[in-house]
Amino acid sequence: MAECRICGGAVDEFFDFGRQPVSDSFVTPETAGSEFYFRLAAGICTSCTMVQLMEEVPREQMFHEDYPYRSNGSAVMHRHFEDYANRLLATELSGADPFIVEIGSNDGTMLKTIQKADVRHLGVDPSAQVADFARADGVRVRTAFFEDSTAREIAAADGAADVIFSANTTSHIPYMDSIFRGVDALLAADGVLVLEDRYLGSIMEQRAFDQIYDEHFYLFSVSSVQKMAEIFGFELVDVEPLTVHGGSMRYSIARPGKRTPSAAVTEFVDRERTQGLASPETYKQFSAGVLKSCKELTDLLKDLHAQGRTVVGYGATAKSATVINYCGIGPELLPYICDSTLAKQGRLTPGMHIPVRPSEAFSEPYPEYALLFAWNHAEEIMAKEQGFRDAGGKWILYVPEVHLA
Repeated sequence: MAECRICGGAVDEFFDFGRQPVSDSFVTPETAGSEFYFRLAAGICTSCTMVQLMEEVPREQMFHEDYPYRSNGSAVMHRHFEDYANRLLATELSGADPFIVEIGSNDGTMLKTIQKADVRHLGVDPSAQVADFARADGVRVRTAFFEDSTAREIAAADGAADVIFSANTTSHIPYMDSIFRGVDALLAADGVLVLEDRYLGSIMEQRAFDQIYDEHFYLFSVSSVQKMAEIFGFELVDVEPLTVHGGSMRYSIARPGKRTPSAAVTEFVDRERTQGLASPETYKQFSAGVLKSCKELTDLLKDLHAQGRTVVGYGATAKSATVINYCGIGPELLPYICDSTLAKQGRLTPGMHIPVRPSEAFSEPYPEYALLFAWNHAEEIMAKEQGFRDAGGKWILYVPEVHLA
């Protein structure tokens, strides 16, 4: 049995997705087959209840110069980060000469608003390419992995941070001990660490099994984050549920005794106990549901193929790698996937090597069916692609179960 990366307890494996490629390793036709593979399996710590992967992928394999994800690819996410940046400016960053550090700042979508307000800031991101996008907008970025040593260097150069922010990044980092040592070295005495991430409660409730992939080393719950904060000498003082990414949570963490924990923390801990997020039976049911969804999805695609129906994919997301590789969905069932990310277009999906085409290809002509991998942006995408529905097209979704929309 594996050892928990947070508390050292025993980790009980509950699902094995088998041999999987790095989810964002979109390859050219010439380099197809060069992907890095690993065993994708998830388990839950029997002590601190942190859900985590059983095998770590080297960070350089995932987050590098060619990392293709862009935060500003969604109008919804752009508004989400702009709204929260303005909220921080009115609260935590309203004092004299405030300073904010963002871990995993990507293309600077959140920090642009901070920069425009002329507030001291620093983004930390290991991908030079996305960092350059941020710099082009005037955002100050350090190209590096955030860890203990990085944080100490930042503190020495810029002083203490009033806010350390991280969205959909901290769960990617197995070495949380180094992260929290860095936070301890960099965060002001009365500062706050704010983490946003996909919420385990929503993942289990929706059976969103594709949220399990290489980059998501941890799946956070309020209970496990509370224990994680305590283990590393901090305190969870507030939580706020978010609708983005199919259900997320914003965690506010401070030094012990510096802030009064909100009632929301206790409320969600109690709710998770009722939901059974620490119960082995919950994960047995989840696993059975995953098997059912995968069979129904592949059966549907095979039936449509046998009928001669046209089916394409929409959204070459990182999480789609889990679905297409575990289900064995290749170009014969899904000839191509449309995606708006320039860095992915003209490439092949990792593992199954399905071609990725520009969004414009979706209407040239419209297919009869579209498998929506970016289901967490379904409302935004379906509104944008109303012409597909008007032409008689049907969306295929697999969360919370396989269905047509």
